[in-house]
Amino acid sequence: MSISIKNISKSYKKLKALDDVSLEIKQGELFGLIGPDGAGKTTLFRILTTLLFADEGKATVAGYDVVKDYKSIRNSVGYMPGKFSLYQDLTVEENLNFFATIFGTTIEENYDLIKDIYIQIEPFKDRRAGKLSGGMKQKLALSCALIHKPKVLFLDEPTTGVDPVSRKEFWEMLKRLREKGISILVSTPYMDEAELCDRIALIQGGKILKVDTPENIIENHHKQIYNVRSRETYRLIQDLKDYPGSESVFAFGEYIHFTSSEETFEEQKLEEYLLEKKHEELEIHPTKASVEDVFMDLASTSET
Repeated sequence: MSISIKNISKSYKKLKALDDVSLEIKQGELFGLIGPDGAGKTTLFRILTTLLFADEGKATVAGYDVVKDYKSIRNSVGYMPGKFSLYQDLTVEENLNFFATIFGTTIEENYDLIKDIYIQIEPFKDRRAGKLSGGMKQKLALSCALIHKPKVLFLDEPTTGVDPVSRKEFWEMLKRLREKGISILVSTPYMDEAELCDRIALIQGGKILKVDTPENIIENHHKQIYNVRSRETYRLIQDLKDYPGSESVFAFGEYIHFTSSEETFEEQKLEEYLLEKKHEELEIHPTKASVEDVFMDLASTSET
């Protein structure tokens, strides 16, 4: 295994950031840690990259213990934090040279590894990092994290605040890196990015809710979800929550996703109920579950 996490727990005073977390991440796998802000993603990353001690449990990265072998881990991993943390006053090339020197290598030695990424920002190699766009900063940070040819790459919410085109390009780059045998652990609050990973772990409140491939997580969700829409979205949400047998109601793009706890749910009765509530331009139809639907269901169950 590239990363092994066994019963890791961490608290900040009375706040339990991680609660008995266990995970196994395979060599060469693109693994996603999916959850909202405050779920415990960054705390776990800091423990795995030896920046923080766990209160309980054990973990190994690339075969090294995170406590005993912290120096070996720091030489074996690449870490890209959520906030851009490179030297803003240095140019693109100066930043990359600096990180290569720290790890006793050169840009030329490992250029093949970063070529696909760096070639997009190389025309701006003399520009200061602080003057780059969000997407270009992201590519520079990834290049710096890769320049020493790490065995494991940690990416903590790398696409937060980045435009959709840059997000798509970034995930395409990650897939190419995976093909080179690098294990990648990426955290994200964006549920649509979950389906781009080989496997994912859904995390909420410091607890792992489910671990599997995105496809299996969706296929094993057996609750029927309905897309519901009307002219007055806010009032529709309230009326759906008041409907007898209503189990979950939450906004999902232009629709409201609705599930019922009734064994014999009748779509027609819901339609009649909403028409009685004077909803206009009403639309109700079944839809396929997404990772977000499964997450919302598991998160609500874990809270009860």
